[in-house]
Amino acid sequence: MRIVELILDEDQEVAGIEAISVVENPAIEEDFIALKAEEIKLAEVNKEKRILMGALLIPNKPIYRRSGEDEYYIYFSRETVLKASQLYLMSGNQNNSTLEHQYELSGLSLVESWIVEDQVHDKSRKYGMEVPIGTWMGAVKVNNDEVWENYVKTGKVKGFSIEGYFADKMERPQDAVGMSAEDQEAHTLIERIKALFKEELESYADYPQSATNNAKKALKWAEKNGWGSCGTAVGKQRANQLANREPLTRDTIARMASFKRHQQHKDVPYSEGCGGLMWDAWGGTSGIEWAINKLKKIDLKEPCWDGYEQIGWKDKDGKKVPNCVPIKK
Repeated sequence: MRIVELILDEDQEVAGIEAISVVENPAIEEDFIALKAEEIKLAEVNKEKRILMGALLIPNKPIYRRSGEDEYYIYFSRETVLKASQLYLMSGNQNNSTLEHQYELSGLSLVESWIVEDQVHDKSRKYGMEVPIGTWMGAVKVNNDEVWENYVKTGKVKGFSIEGYFADKMERPQDAVGMSAEDQEAHTLIERIKALFKEELESYADYPQSATNNAKKALKWAEKNGWGSCGTAVGKQRANQLANREPLTRDTIARMASFKRHQQHKDVPYSEGCGGLMWDAWGGTSGIEWAINKLKKIDLKEPCWDGYEQIGWKDKDGKKVPNCVPIKK
């Protein structure tokens, strides 16, 4: 999965944060930034005055994004978070708010805005918010009876999420030598995310040669006759992956396994429809059966606790699980 730093491009006509949304759960939308559930906690600073406090943007925090079939992570540097907070107020957007990124609201105003600079004495600590240095915090006054009574008091909204426009920046270089402390922090973030997905990115290329041959067969026919109306970009990409024997992630294997639902069309000749062509593009029967079995093995895998190591497998409730024993010192 790609890891992208988002920055403010001040040369763009539209840049920065346009509105603050109050949300129940961070929706994954193509144009919105979604914070994880534990990061959008709100605190009632003053019930009588209807003031809510929460994190608006956290620096160097991996945030999952989806754009169609494309999945990746984004993050913001401390510098970008600071600039975004300043530009939001300089643009006079403090009264812009939405509900669940869908409905424009009136009566909500950002009345306090600050960057966390002290781990111990910051105002956010008083309300039990353990956010990192550089976090953009905000307090919002809710002069909207419907929002306060029907959403805040009932717990239907639990935090803030932002919506705006940022530019992609090329991934930071791998060599951390000579980086500033902040750049090294972001570099460490990238390496940590890569490590998280390392096994998936480098493993699972043990599918049968027949699956590769099936994909090559489909590609050869399509090169000569064209795909016509058959297949999606994902299916064609899958054929190329299998033909080139590229490693497949767990998510890709799951998609292959789910393609079994098209099995009833597998015997349709290439020249008479899409069934047989796309079945082979996804590895054919051998590839899809491999994916089904491989997925089961992957999902049976359970990590050992810290201080323990796996020495094999054992049966538990009718399935195989790792046999974990204490690491000898």
